[in-house]
Amino acid sequence: MDSSNQKLYDTIIVGGSYAGLSAAMTLGRSLRNVLIIDSGNPCNRQTPNSHNFLTRDGVPPEEIAKIARDEVSKYPSIELYKGFAVNGCKISEGFMIKTSDSNLFKGKKLIFATGILDSLHDIKGFAECWGISVIHCPYCHGYEVRNKKTAILADGDRLVYFTSLIKNLTDDLTLIISEINASNADNIAILKRNGVKIIEKKISEIQHHNGYIDKVIFSDVTSESFEAMYAPVSFQQHSGIPEELGCEMTDVGLIKIDEAHKTTVDSVYAVGDNSNLLRSVSLAVSSGSVAGVKINGELSADMFSE
Repeated sequence: MDSSNQKLYDTIIVGGSYAGLSAAMTLGRSLRNVLIIDSGNPCNRQTPNSHNFLTRDGVPPEEIAKIARDEVSKYPSIELYKGFAVNGCKISEGFMIKTSDSNLFKGKKLIFATGILDSLHDIKGFAECWGISVIHCPYCHGYEVRNKKTAILADGDRLVYFTSLIKNLTDDLTLIISEINASNADNIAILKRNGVKIIEKKISEIQHHNGYIDKVIFSDVTSESFEAMYAPVSFQQHSGIPEELGCEMTDVGLIKIDEAHKTTVDSVYAVGDNSNLLRSVSLAVSSGSVAGVKINGELSADMFSE
């Protein structure tokens, strides 16, 4: 990448949702020159309402993001650039980021607020219901579907723990699992003892109306009506640039960070869902603020002679 004739920002933030905007505000209030690069394609774009965030409980996610963008835009040292970051590299002044439209930007520090990509089940209707009636988090959505007929599509070591959180919200709970075998039989037995119904079938389709479940169709052509479904899914990083720069990843595929959200690469930070399994607006905002404070401290120390 050619690094000539480019403005040098104090910090480039890749990703302009809650975590990135929070970091930008913290830095902008300390008069730091900040560039936010954002493609405008957040992970929660289908979710009708955001919950469990004080002062904005029940507000649509995009409305919260718009309020945040409007507030951040009032700080003259913060710039927003609509684009998608595709490459990054180390340069003498710090880092260079290249966007999909071939623009180049330089920054002393980097914050990745890039989020993750959910790997949705290949079931007809699943993607259309995702974030609406097929949900991942009882803290974000559980209260709204409390006491409703609910399914869980899940397996794995944390199945009992995850189900116990949902059982607290509804007694009409059914686990849908494609196969009961030696690896999950003990967990299934625990769930049965706690009043969870079990359906051992594969799902072929989720019938819905505008993303709200009507019924689940199984591969044997039988069906069952539900009002909500929990479905923890796997994920991948939305951006490959952190790994390209040498950032270490955790065993579950998150960016490895310390308590200040600093990655294993000096001057590179990660905030929000890309580095935290607990996905929520409040935690994303908090992580951005923490990283902004840390970066401002580093920039101040670099400028201040003793």
